Amino acid sequence: MKTTVQANLLLLERLEKLLPYDLDSAQDLVADTFVWHYFNPALPEIAGDYQGIKGLQAFFAKLATVTDSTFNVKTQQVIPVGEELVVIHANPSMTLAGESFELDAVVVWRIVGDRITEAWDIPSVYAARPMGHPNQAA
Repeated sequence: MKTTVQANLLLLERLEKLLPYDLDSAQDLVADTFVWHYFNPALPEIAGDYQGIKGLQAFFAKLATVTDSTFNVKTQQVIPVGEELVVIHANPSMTLAGESFELDAVVVWRIVGDRITEAWDIPSVYAARPMGHPNQAA
């Protein structure tokens, strides 16, 4: 199990270096059947399921449009769960409608056969913090 877990973590480290703008270089990391699930009541215009690398590129292109390319992510924790799942706690930051803020998010990655097959992006949309005020809720 330890070898699989380590391989999964290395695979996600490689992907993290390519996100969000160099996904063409991630073809060998992501399964053809990959699905990115995104639900966010504050951004219904980009919510949905995105298929394959092209779908993931489309998601990040939409996100860049609505955030005026201000989207950025800092990884806080990486938690392997068994041999198949990895949970990442991150702090995305962005500007929407003239307001800059940071929030907590969790992305659950499924890795099967040395390929990322599925991911669920779950932002905490009700506890955003204005940028520059890390302990103040928006």
